[in-house]
Amino acid sequence: MSSINIGVYIPSGDVQLLDLACVDLLNMMSRQAVHFLPNIPPDVVAATPAVNFLYITTQKVINDPNGAVLTSNLRIVPSHVITDPDVQPGRLDIVVVPGTDPAIGFDADACDFLRRHAAIPTVDILSVCSGIYVLGHAGMLKGIKACGPIGLQADIATKFPGVELFGDSLRWIQDGNIWSSGGVTNGNDLVAAYARSNKRFPPLVVETALVVADVGNRPQRFN
Repeated sequence: MSSINIGVYIPSGDVQLLDLACVDLLNMMSRQAVHFLPNIPPDVVAATPAVNFLYITTQKVINDPNGAVLTSNLRIVPSHVITDPDVQPGRLDIVVVPGTDPAIGFDADACDFLRRHAAIPTVDILSVCSGIYVLGHAGMLKGIKACGPIGLQADIATKFPGVELFGDSLRWIQDGNIWSSGGVTNGNDLVAAYARSNKRFPPLVVETALVVADVGNRPQRFN
């Protein structure tokens, strides 16, 4: 049985809860959760990978007694910091970057952590909503196609020159190993498209999970 290591990167501790929710779609496609899906044959179950979720933040957030405070006042305690051996480049297969406050910045170590993962072509970076700002501060947007929230396209273009933005017309876009979505629940559309596009999960498991969750049926382009 294969396994997939997914890092969920929360560098500031301030994240939109709905942005983070798309991670659970990937959990629904995992070996741990496949038994909740109907009509999956045993051979497909056997081919479904185990998924390990590692919630990663900075030492500053870990040292805060409140932990990471998400929107709607949900507090979580991330499992790892960016210096832990288990989350170094080469140890993760996917890094999900949920949206954070667009007005804040990030220190060099937090940016370098994400940039070093993105430099590995086999590691997929999934940016949701204003998670695009984390990529921007890490210097990862110049010369690529990206989305980001529809109402923040001008701000993104101003802060991170050289990015080609599609957030006013597309729910998500892929450029190499970097996937980025528009606002909030567009992250669900991105994860659905990502799961369908690669061979990390069996197609039957992907499609069944998306039907059960009732997501993945919206077009990439806004109507």
